Amino acid sequence: MNYQTINRASAAAMGLLIISVLFAAAAVKLKLTQALPAIDEDRAMERTKALSEIRATEEKSLETPGWIDQSHGVVRLPLETALSLAARQWQNPAAARAELIARQEKASAELPKAPEKPSAFE
Repeated sequence: MNYQTINRASAAAMGLLIISVLFAAAAVKLKLTQALPAIDEDRAMERTKALSEIRATEEKSLETPGWIDQSHGVVRLPLETALSLAARQWQNPAAARAELIARQEKASAELPKAPEKPSAFE
């Protein structure tokens, strides 16, 4: 066994170990000192803006009255307004009950029968 060969192998192993440690230290230093933006930072900002616009629109629709279907007489009312109208209407329970039954019958009325197609032989 040659001591010179053993010393060269040990020196090579020590050199590889030192280079690996220096590379790892440089990588850690670079990682800690460099501030990288998030990959989807701009997309996150767009989504946040869109969500705030949707919430503002929903809040406006909850707080302001408006038509949902004007041809059928369907409106959107704020909750406080709807509750006060219901309370005022139900001060006379008999009339309110009669109106409620009439509205239910109108909503669940049977549709008129569709006309039958005439026979091809007529």
